[in-house]
Amino acid sequence: MKRSEKLEIIDNLTQEINSYSHFYLADVADLNAEATSNLRRLCYTRDVKLIVVKNTLLRKALENSEKNAEELYDVLKGNTSIMFCEVGNVPAKLIKEFSKKNKKPILKAAYVEESVYVGENQLEALTSIKSKDELLGELIGLLQSPIKTVLGQLQSGGNTIHGILKTLSEKE
Repeated sequence: MKRSEKLEIIDNLTQEINSYSHFYLADVADLNAEATSNLRRLCYTRDVKLIVVKNTLLRKALENSEKNAEELYDVLKGNTSIMFCEVGNVPAKLIKEFSKKNKKPILKAAYVEESVYVGENQLEALTSIKSKDELLGELIGLLQSPIKTVLGQLQSGGNTIHGILKTLSEKE
């Protein structure tokens, strides 16, 4: 590969790293063609961008990026693919689901919400991370709860008063 091609790949990877707020590094070696195709298809349906990269080029792209990802340099050994996404827990769920049948991909590391997670043992923690939309939904639900309670009490109080007035009017 020519130097100019390498520089172009590094620039493209750097742009991808800077444009996505979450990315995962995984080992997809030893997957046969069918399993690899199934993994790529699953990634596509879940809006995850999967790219197989050379470790040296990825390291240079990480060094050039705006992200503080120095802790990831140690995992750049062997076969590495990078998974880009907009929602932090989607690749973790995808890896967990797909590896039940195929034993791969294996999570090497992840950069999620400006935090670095290293090792396959972090997969469970990554699947439980809530996305921004999920957190906003919970917050809105919590804010609506007291208002709904007050409205419910006011409505039931109105029904009670209405019932008492109706009973009193029927007695006369």
